Amino acid sequence: MNAVPRESASRDPLRFPQETAVVIGGGIVGVCCALYLQRSGHAVTLIDPEKPGNSTAKWSCGQMAVSQVIPLSKPGILMKIPGWLMDQKGPLALRPSALPGIIPWFFRFLMCARQSKIVDIAQSMATLTHEVYADYAPLLEACDDKALMGELPILEVFDSPNGLTHELPHLELRESLGFKSQRLNAKEIGDLEPAFAGKFAHGLMFPDWRAVSDTEGFIAALTDSFIAQGGRRIQSEARRIVESSGRASGVDLANGESVSAQHVVVAAGTGARRFFGALGVSVPLEGIAGYQAVVRNPGVEIRHSTIYADGGFCFTPMTRGLQIGGTIEFAGDGAKPNFGRADIILEKARRVLPELNTADVEYGVGYRPFLPDTKPIIDRSRRLGNVFMAFGHGQLGLTLGATTGRLIADMVAGRSSNQNLAPFSAYRF
Repeated sequence: MNAVPRESASRDPLRFPQETAVVIGGGIVGVCCALYLQRSGHAVTLIDPEKPGNSTAKWSCGQMAVSQVIPLSKPGILMKIPGWLMDQKGPLALRPSALPGIIPWFFRFLMCARQSKIVDIAQSMATLTHEVYADYAPLLEACDDKALMGELPILEVFDSPNGLTHELPHLELRESLGFKSQRLNAKEIGDLEPAFAGKFAHGLMFPDWRAVSDTEGFIAALTDSFIAQGGRRIQSEARRIVESSGRASGVDLANGESVSAQHVVVAAGTGARRFFGALGVSVPLEGIAGYQAVVRNPGVEIRHSTIYADGGFCFTPMTRGLQIGGTIEFAGDGAKPNFGRADIILEKARRVLPELNTADVEYGVGYRPFLPDTKPIIDRSRRLGNVFMAFGHGQLGLTLGATTGRLIADMVAGRSSNQNLAPFSAYRF
């Protein structure tokens, strides 16, 4: 999708001394924050214990899901919870062992299931997602690989007209917010995606969605661009925000190093919980496991990233293979991954594509940082005024990475913004 890049807000380093910033978290949100701070003229250090690209967003469907603004707490969600407990093969599962610890979070979550609340959340999220392509444009332009983001729209297919009918109220809400969708019949589905010819007669196309060529490579390429432009990345764990005179002065790392900075950004996904005491916030942030399988040499061609609605997962062609996933699980803190969930995905995928070759498969899991209202936090700490928060993006970390980065950089620089950030306050809970 074509987008007009935003004007760079970078400063002339010969006229202004460089301010320093540390970003905790090198996933998609963290690296975008680092890039936009860099564009503002800051000398930026990015901290993450993993290699570039090995983050939660690596194990995602790779979609720029710009109209995915309807919260997870859709109407009727309460009636589905018993089914989640009973059916561990469904697209959304809840481990019985996780139930006691997650009850307070679920209570808040269910409070967001009212129609008025859903509309309010969708309206707020749309103010962010409408900016996605314009915000990514300058970051991608600076990368060597100009094909990091694909040009094809996203498809969604259904087993029966009932699934499509169920989605109509959500489609109408999305349309009222300026997002597009197009209904597809069997012929249209087959023409767009020959692998699905004769298998689905009901579908949708989202012309304003896109998919990245590879989730891991996308994040790694942005990281390489950050480093090429003078950024510093340290592969270590951030242990503590150092304080001095009521402000943050830097970050202590697990490797014994201490990095000083005039500004600190916490963009560590579920890892942000370690810093809540220093930030002065009490945030109901839950890590929800999302399972994926990368099938190398799949033996079948898929052109478009395609959501299989009734199966609860997605097919996304990537440079490293066909990524199949999307099923999520409430597992509880400290729970080990259950890669049997990924096997369930593959079993369902083979029913759709019997010719799928699954001889060479890599499994992965990403812990989506979810808040009960499925809105992220984009805010400044009231306790440490030079510390900023960018986490809780749920399933939209990849989609909202660049927009969050721009908003954080504006906040750090004290630039005014037309964006109303009140819905994304850390103190709304």
